[in-house]
Amino acid sequence: MEAVGGAAEERWASLCNCVVNFLLEEKYHLTALELLQELQEDGRHAQALRLRSFFSDPAFFPPDLVARASSSPPGADPQSLLEEKIAAEEKLALTEYDLRLAKEDLTCLKLELQKQQESSPDNTIDASAHEGFNQQDQRDVKISALGPLKDNERKDLNCAVKEYLLLAGYRLAAMTFIEEVLDQDLDVWTNSSACVPDALRRYYYQYLSSTTEAAELNANSMGEAAALINEHENLKGTESITIKLVSAAALTEDTRKDHKNTESTIEGSPGSQAPLSCSTAGGGGYGTSGEDDSGTDTSPEGISVNGTQHGAGNSQGNSGSISVYVSEDKVNTEIVESPSIHKSSYKMALETIKIVSDALPKIVPYVLINHREELLPLIICAIERHPDSDVRDSLTHTLFNLIKRPDGQQRRIIMDACVELATSVGEMRTETELLPQCWEQINHQYEERRLLVAQSCGELAIYVRPEIRDSLILSIVQQLVEDSATVVREAATHNLALLLPLFPNMDKYYKVEELLFQLVRDPSGVVVDVALRELVPAVVGWGGKLDQILRVLLSHILASAQRCPSVSGVEGTIDSHLRVLGEQERWTIEVLLRMLTELLPFIHQKAIETCPSIDPSENYISESSLKLYATGETEWSAFEWMHTECLPDLIKLACLLPAKEDSLRTVITKYLLAVSGRYGKDYLEHIMLPVFLIAAGDIDSGDFTYFPLSIQSKVRGFRPKTSVAEKIAIICVLPLLLSGILGSPSSRQQLEEYLRKLLIQNTKDGSFSMHHTAEIIDAIRFLCIFEEHHGVIFHILWEMVVSSDTNLKTSAAALLKALVPYVGVKVASTHVLPALITLGSDQNSAVKYASIDALGAVAQHFKSDMVVDKIHIQMDAFLEDGSHEATISVIRALAVAVPHSTDRLREYLLTKIFRLTSAPPTENDIERRRERANVFCEALRALDATDLPATSVRDLLLPSIQNLLKDVDALDPAHKEALEVIGRERSGGTLESIGKAMGAHLGIATSVSSFFGESSLLGKKEGGEQHDPAAASVPPQVGLQTQQENTRFGRIMRGGFGDMLRGKAKGGDEPS
Repeated sequence: MEAVGGAAEERWASLCNCVVNFLLEEKYHLTALELLQELQEDGRHAQALRLRSFFSDPAFFPPDLVARASSSPPGADPQSLLEEKIAAEEKLALTEYDLRLAKEDLTCLKLELQKQQESSPDNTIDASAHEGFNQQDQRDVKISALGPLKDNERKDLNCAVKEYLLLAGYRLAAMTFIEEVLDQDLDVWTNSSACVPDALRRYYYQYLSSTTEAAELNANSMGEAAALINEHENLKGTESITIKLVSAAALTEDTRKDHKNTESTIEGSPGSQAPLSCSTAGGGGYGTSGEDDSGTDTSPEGISVNGTQHGAGNSQGNSGSISVYVSEDKVNTEIVESPSIHKSSYKMALETIKIVSDALPKIVPYVLINHREELLPLIICAIERHPDSDVRDSLTHTLFNLIKRPDGQQRRIIMDACVELATSVGEMRTETELLPQCWEQINHQYEERRLLVAQSCGELAIYVRPEIRDSLILSIVQQLVEDSATVVREAATHNLALLLPLFPNMDKYYKVEELLFQLVRDPSGVVVDVALRELVPAVVGWGGKLDQILRVLLSHILASAQRCPSVSGVEGTIDSHLRVLGEQERWTIEVLLRMLTELLPFIHQKAIETCPSIDPSENYISESSLKLYATGETEWSAFEWMHTECLPDLIKLACLLPAKEDSLRTVITKYLLAVSGRYGKDYLEHIMLPVFLIAAGDIDSGDFTYFPLSIQSKVRGFRPKTSVAEKIAIICVLPLLLSGILGSPSSRQQLEEYLRKLLIQNTKDGSFSMHHTAEIIDAIRFLCIFEEHHGVIFHILWEMVVSSDTNLKTSAAALLKALVPYVGVKVASTHVLPALITLGSDQNSAVKYASIDALGAVAQHFKSDMVVDKIHIQMDAFLEDGSHEATISVIRALAVAVPHSTDRLREYLLTKIFRLTSAPPTENDIERRRERANVFCEALRALDATDLPATSVRDLLLPSIQNLLKDVDALDPAHKEALEVIGRERSGGTLESIGKAMGAHLGIATSVSSFFGESSLLGKKEGGEQHDPAAASVPPQVGLQTQQENTRFGRIMRGGFGDMLRGKAKGGDEPS
């Protein structure tokens, strides 16, 4: 293709030279000048050389005339000249860049030419080049050598030149040529034999064919054509030989099959034992002989074709025939490749690998990140086959650094490539080349790269020696476990689980166990989930030391709680035994309890497998097995562990938890339910229930029939021995007994009976529950967390509500109040409110007032209109009673509910307070008046902290405050100052309110009202008359909402005294 392109370029140059000669000889100078400009713009400086020398000749174009003609016209635009200059500079820079590239290419070409000249014996290139130049010089002849042009020839040439200029793209030169030829219309070409497409090129070819050089070229072309024809005939002959060879091979194969058939026939016939052998003669005939054919192979692979033998054996016959020889000796059927060919092929492959290896580091940065994984096959192949270890290390580094922050899919692709590479290169190179790259990436700043290292540890471990797995790879995983990124620790946990089955021995067991507990207690829930789901089963399956893990686990659980400080430092109290858990300790205990739950299947399976009387296919501990165990004749340590070590330790943990630790108590409950679900109903009833009954202090209900004598004494030791221990047992163990043991689905009937026993039946003095009502109520409150027990609880509660015993009714009201936060609005409407309304109508005042507190809890937790309406009705009934105790209970209960209640309930409470404070005090007892005033003050302060409508503030809140301030003797000084501040803030704020607030904040003992009140000197000076207390009930309307949202009292309490005083000073200048 390059030769063809060069010839075309040569012909174009010759044709252009002819046009140049024609234009100059015919004196078409304007056209020649335009052509010169366009040739230079086209970069064809060689063809423009003669035109440039012609127009630069001072004989034809004097310099002074040229300078005068080329001078700038007056009024030239400087801006356009500047733009042309900038464009020229840019074009110059591009041209210099192209020149530099061309020089570099020229240098490379010279080096290649020098190599070819050194390898070639004769210098044929220069000769051929010189010959080509001579031919070009000979072809550059003047048109005038053909003689003077005729008119019709000149017209045809003019039209042909115009056509050439247009076809070549020189439109300006063509237009100038049309204008310069005055005696001819070049757009009209007379139809003649010279009017043909691309006429000038055809004329030129016709001219060349008429010279001697053209004849020589034709002769050379004919010679080349003849050589090509001969070569083609030789190829056809080779193809014919190949076809014949294949035919002969097929014929030989058929002969071999016939030979086998004949041999089998002869062996089958009696009296003939000599095998036959087939051979082929030179003439192509086939014969048989009785010679031994044990060493003869006539398969197609055994055919030998020799060109020399072919020529010698067939010199008298047809030259296209072929001979097939089968040696009498044993023929080697293996195709032996020539050593030189094999060496050349290997060398070529090695050179290719080197080229690819050198190019890859340069290519990778310029490939889009999302497509770099497409380079992985090349990288893997280069790493696998390159002989230089340094280059392999560099490429391996490129493999791990292929993508700066690979996502999950890209990491998967890279990891698959690493696994494929490890499969190919073997253990040693995986250890010496891949794993060091893992180690280098372990401290990379991007977590995605460290995540890639974590993934590689588990997947590459199978491709290294066993002793490397529990040394180097385990060290890498151990460091990744300490990583700050959660995803890296998660991946390290997952890959450690994959790595454990590949360890050759148990030497690193305790190190792995340490990592296990570290990961289980990780602060991230994701890491903990992976550790519990994957790593815990992997460690148990690999190590087989379940007892060791359980022993360490229980010790960690107890130690985590015991190291926390006591609730109280007073010895001998309940709080001195309970612990204040921090967030870290609470989290640690929770995840360790979850780990114990994950280990439960292994614990249960071991107990089943070691049972002397249970079929391993059974999943539950039967009553017959328990009876056999109770005899004490068999040793069953795996079974005893649960009720002699695990359950006692959980009871110890529960006795350290305060009542508010419901979350941990819930986890323990779920574990107990899981144990009863796996071990069966018999184990729950005969083993677990007695243990927790005795631990809860109910020593009369425990049945120890199914315990061996040696275990009974140990279980009885769980009984609380002091009154403090007994109370702790009820607070901490009874909730677990109710929810985790009796709360099992198979023990619902027992739960109901036990609750009835606790709450109803044992009411006499000295009973188990008589003196621990509050603790029992709290235990039942915890039971109510589990929604499935609501039915049983409310069934027992209703029995207490309709009972004639006052203590039971009071306990029922207290229990209903405790259960309100754990029920929904439907249960509250259908069970809680009817029970409280029934209790509220009781004649006993203690029962009635207990129900009021419970109704306040309902108002605090539910905002349903239906619930609020029922509460209004019931509270109105209590207030109509008119008793001091009822009023105090209603206001106090609703005040507690104010921050979480609805606007309707707040409005209701404010209305009731305004009505009650407006009535004159009827009580002469100062203590009762103070109690009443304090309750009202607390309610008003709670209401002031909410968003009250402006009308409610004006019509209810401020008048209520004024009513309370009238009874100065009943008000506590702190309440009085707070009410005054609220009144001033809600009424718009004056200097008097600010002074009082400052006095209250600074702790001035004297009443601030003496300075700023109605009888103060300042008040007389400003007002000149007595201050009307009722005026405060009419607040100004402007800016009320803004003052309500950002109170001045809050700002004063934050210490902004100066700002407040300055603000009021500015306000004092304004007219009132």
